[in-house]
Amino acid sequence: MKKKFYYIIIAVGICLLIGFLSSFATQSSVGSWYVGLNKPVFNPPNWIFAPVWTLLYILMGIAAGMVWAKGFYHIWVKTALYHFGFQLLLNGLWSIVFFGFRQPFAALLVILALLIAIVLTIKWFRVVSATAAYLMVPYLVWVCFATLLNFRIWALN
Repeated sequence: MKKKFYYIIIAVGICLLIGFLSSFATQSSVGSWYVGLNKPVFNPPNWIFAPVWTLLYILMGIAAGMVWAKGFYHIWVKTALYHFGFQLLLNGLWSIVFFGFRQPFAALLVILALLIAIVLTIKWFRVVSATAAYLMVPYLVWVCFATLLNFRIWALN
């Protein structure tokens, strides 16, 4: 149990670090370029994003830590964590492309790849731990919403 706790703490830390690092790209544009974009009526207020993403990164980290604690020597665990790492990189890349490079269409392509990577991660997490897979579902739902939001922002601008 103690070992599992350490894996979870490390995984949560990694997820929060990725979120923190990608927030630099977000902060560079959220008060300037992003304000001037046409947005759909369902665009949430800016203040909601930080707490939602923080919660999602924590859930993702808990899920990854639970899978990691099953033993990295196991091929299914390795496969699940490789998928997780790839989707986490795409997650950070989206912020850089959308906010840093200010490219909504390119970001849409990234987020579509991210959606596929999340689904594959959930599939592999389920093989190792059903609970870990379920912890990833809120993230999938939010990224589906973010994809729609990204698409509409691109279409409106």
